[in-house]
Amino acid sequence: MRLRDLSPSAALLSSFLVAPHVSSAFYLPGVAPTSYSIGDIVPLNVNRLTPIESQADRTLRSVVSFDYYHSPFHFCRPDPEPKDVSESLGSILFGDRIMTSPFELKMGINETCKSPCAEVTFDQSSAHFVNRRIAQGFALNWLVDGLPAGQLTRDMVTGTEYYSQGFALGSNLDEDMHLNNHYDIVIDYHQVSEGQFRVVGVLVDPDSRRTPLDGSGSAVNDQNHCGQGGRPLTLSETEETTVTWTYSVYWRESPTAWATRWDKYLHVFDPKIHWFSLINSTVIVIFLTGTVISILMRALRKDIQRYNRLDSINLDDLSGTSAAVEDGVQEDSGWKLVHGDVFRTPGSPLLLSVFLGNGAQLFVMTGCTIVFALLGFLSPSNRGSLGTIMVLLYTVLGFIGGYVSARVYKAFSGERWKLNIALTPLLVPGIVFGTFFVLNLFLWANESSGAVPFTTMLVIVSIWFLISVPLSFAGSWIGFRQPAIQPPVRTNQIPRQVPPSTSYMRPIPSMLLVGILPFGAIFVELYFIMSSIWFSKVYYMFGFLFVCYGLMIMTCASVTVLMIYFLLCSENYHWHWRAFMTAGASAFYVFAFAFITWVTHLELGGLAGSVLYLGYSALIAFLFFILTGSIGFFASWAFVQKIYGSIKID
Repeated sequence: MRLRDLSPSAALLSSFLVAPHVSSAFYLPGVAPTSYSIGDIVPLNVNRLTPIESQADRTLRSVVSFDYYHSPFHFCRPDPEPKDVSESLGSILFGDRIMTSPFELKMGINETCKSPCAEVTFDQSSAHFVNRRIAQGFALNWLVDGLPAGQLTRDMVTGTEYYSQGFALGSNLDEDMHLNNHYDIVIDYHQVSEGQFRVVGVLVDPDSRRTPLDGSGSAVNDQNHCGQGGRPLTLSETEETTVTWTYSVYWRESPTAWATRWDKYLHVFDPKIHWFSLINSTVIVIFLTGTVISILMRALRKDIQRYNRLDSINLDDLSGTSAAVEDGVQEDSGWKLVHGDVFRTPGSPLLLSVFLGNGAQLFVMTGCTIVFALLGFLSPSNRGSLGTIMVLLYTVLGFIGGYVSARVYKAFSGERWKLNIALTPLLVPGIVFGTFFVLNLFLWANESSGAVPFTTMLVIVSIWFLISVPLSFAGSWIGFRQPAIQPPVRTNQIPRQVPPSTSYMRPIPSMLLVGILPFGAIFVELYFIMSSIWFSKVYYMFGFLFVCYGLMIMTCASVTVLMIYFLLCSENYHWHWRAFMTAGASAFYVFAFAFITWVTHLELGGLAGSVLYLGYSALIAFLFFILTGSIGFFASWAFVQKIYGSIKID
């Protein structure tokens, strides 16, 4: 990608990087343009078959994808065998399986009614398998010069046309399943110089045709143009069916430049609702945060002034003034009464410190990923770049996780420091990897292309133990060598009795009440992210995501601090786990949202699909729990340190 082809923000940053050589340009890895001359072969690679959302009832009927050359499909194969196209780690983890194909595209040369192979025969078992995939709405995914082949689709809300990725495997008309065995491939190209052209768009119009063959096995190019207008092709489940695969290629010149060729694929669904919801969330969060800060500052200023004034009074001089003493006793109440217990070591300090270390690691990783994407460095044209950078950043940031976990555990006066060093890089990643491995078994059992290969699993484990674990150990070692974070007040030897809490201050009600607010700040973007994951849509609105991430941080911090203030005022000093769990409770709403989507928009029709969807949703919710819980805890810790450091205590 040339410097002038980047987004405005990325171009501005890049201009500073290459200021001494303004006239030069650079390319980001994997997205450099390719120019072709007339007659040059343009590669058409095939990817997995994925289920897509039904346009009629907005329902997804499967979450299991299949390899393009899965034997029941009987697609034509190149001679001698299809070859794997190199992919990034993120592309493999997200299920891409890109391979070469027998389709031959020559730049600028129209061809009609070509057959990439001889006719094939579908037996009853294969016919049943393919018909079921047609009923579930599966789509083929091709890549021409790195661009996904799609269909021209009209947005029913805005009336705009865009290129939707993938095209239908077949159609369901009058309860009969018709297999699309002919493809009209329309390729847009743009001339960049004399005799040099670039691909800027790919459309495929699939059709179901009973195509006749001549004696040599080639498709007959008769007056019906490869059987066009004839009866559609139906795979019989009671007897064998012969099928001929055919395709036609049409080239058309386009004014679209190579730098903007992805614009027609990046479509915003319901843009007015998106903007309105984002602005509404922003206003509410800013108002909420401002209100919380105002209330806390006013209340705390009065509390601190009263407590400091009370400590400066010499009670011996007021021995005859009972009213002053009574007033002093009345003043010495609320959160000051628990100053001798508020920094007491919480229950299960080892587990809490491990969660907080991983939460800090996730926090930095998420922020860096969003910033890279916002600057345009994670382009959708570089397939899998988003997943790859997330894995690599989390691996490298293991140092931060180990350092934060060690500092927190030392502040808690923990003694099992060796166990803390070991669990920080192993517990949370182990839970994630273990769940991922179990869910991957379901994909293997269903022969899905989404199943991560065993060799890739070994690569992930190697990265984990050879890079992330040593970095975490190094961070923990440095963290334990640092002086412990000292509380501003002393801790009493005998714990103070905690009075009964009011109903809304009990753990479950307070968690449900506070947890819904961070979820509300990200609900809009969560909807689009989940749609991109499960409904095969491209997510690229990282500017919105950046704003929502900031809103979520502000909301988590402000509402958790407010809840901890109320908790301390009720003389309950067990705030450590309460702060973590209260902010982390927003993960419950994330999973509830996924569950409601499963009930209302999914008809998976099998145990494997439901387990995969709910399992991956639970995994996402777990990581969100660690992230938001850590934000709430550190905000509350800073708050408690600040307020107890502002009062005078003998």
